[in-house]
Amino acid sequence: MFLILYFSMLLFLVGACGLYLTKKHAIIMLIALELLILSVNINFITGAAYLDDLLGIIYSLISLTSAASESAIGLALLIIYYRIKGSISLDLISHLKS
Repeated sequence: MFLILYFSMLLFLVGACGLYLTKKHAIIMLIALELLILSVNINFITGAAYLDDLLGIIYSLISLTSAASESAIGLALLIIYYRIKGSISLDLISHLKS
């Protein structure tokens, strides 16, 4: 069980470093955010298996469906932004108001 929790902690650290270090690439930021959500879901499922409870699995499924919809909306916004500006660089997002 502790091996799975260590793996989850490693995934969380990789996702957090990905969010912190890549401020210009939107797709890499979405991938890092998905890694963070995945590590939390691994913790939910591990806790549910350890406690022999179904609630952690239900929380995990709800979290995965909301993460999938969040990724779909984020990628759709990136496609629209790319069509308007011609680049996905997050440095130019402040110019989106005009």
